[in-house]
Amino acid sequence: ESMTKPDMYFRNNVVGTMNLVDAMLQNSCQNLVFSSTAAIFGNPRAAKINEEHPKKPINPYGRSKLMVEQTLESICNAYDFNACCLRYFNAAGADPLGGIGESHDPETHLIPNVLRSLLRGGSKLKVFGDDYDTHDGTCVRDYVHVNDLAQAHLLGLDFLEKEPGFKAFNLGNGSGYSVLDIVNVCSDVAGCEVEYEVAPRRKGDPATLV
Repeated sequence: ESMTKPDMYFRNNVVGTMNLVDAMLQNSCQNLVFSSTAAIFGNPRAAKINEEHPKKPINPYGRSKLMVEQTLESICNAYDFNACCLRYFNAAGADPLGGIGESHDPETHLIPNVLRSLLRGGSKLKVFGDDYDTHDGTCVRDYVHVNDLAQAHLLGLDFLEKEPGFKAFNLGNGSGYSVLDIVNVCSDVAGCEVEYEVAPRRKGDPATLV
């Protein structure tokens, strides 16, 4: 979406974060845990991306998040302010207790869309590109559970109490799974075949992010 609506992403991520930081500085609120993204890295140069990997985002979403990270680092250097940037890979899952689930309109995440395609009256799943340089031609991603992300936020706040300044961490599980890997697992769990159609690649999608 950021490829077609870049202004929305820069306004929300860059301007929105700066408004928040201004309010924090005015009210002596010093610690910020920022939700960043693996999209800041762009096309990977290694099988697995560490925190020092070159940052060359290929879409406005990734560029907007990188701009925020760079701005926060400058603010931490200039003021009594601390920031911990958590670079999510692919957030997935829901609270096992069922209190919070996924509900987006439109839904863009793979796993809920796979499951929705299995429901009566559900639309056929679209797989965006099958000619990437991966083991089955579809994009490979690193999926991290939302509960793990929530725990990481609490750990990030604790970390800033002990280690002031600017810090950034990648959050993933360390293993990559392709779109068709996910489709096949969902088929096994559901006990029926997931029907899908191959659509053109989406602009701004790297082949692999782990």
